[in-house]
Amino acid sequence: MPAVAKQARLSLRPRTAAEMMSPNPMSISADATVAEAVAVLTDRGFCAAPVIDEAGHPVGVLSRADLLVHDRERMTHPQGREDALPEGFELEQADPTMVADVMTPAVFSVTPDAPAAEVVERMLGLKVHQLYVVDEGGALIGVITAMDVLRGLKAD
Repeated sequence: MPAVAKQARLSLRPRTAAEMMSPNPMSISADATVAEAVAVLTDRGFCAAPVIDEAGHPVGVLSRADLLVHDRERMTHPQGREDALPEGFELEQADPTMVADVMTPAVFSVTPDAPAAEVVERMLGLKVHQLYVVDEGGALIGVITAMDVLRGLKAD
């Protein structure tokens, strides 16, 4: 009879959301323009970022999908005639849209003391790649990504 390879069991090393999270996540102000947000996301290589109000409370999430939908739906109308411009010049169309107008107005979050197993269950149940960690006052203090969860796994 062939030998059966023993498979390692994986367990989650961190016990709480605070142990899993990356502290002080990059965030975008709700009153930033879409152009500013695109620059920040692309410069940092992020797919999404929490959107915060003046008090630092998360009010939404801006994702690449939100930006693609906005770009598809945006109608651009030149403010002048292109044939009236000197040769070599072209009209630049600035997008005045604010992040608050295109973000997803939902933030899935946990508190720092949430058990690690609950964090994983919530991510799976909500089908999200990240959860935000908020303090007692509702201020954003961290983020837990799928990569953070994977980093916390250990073989038994």
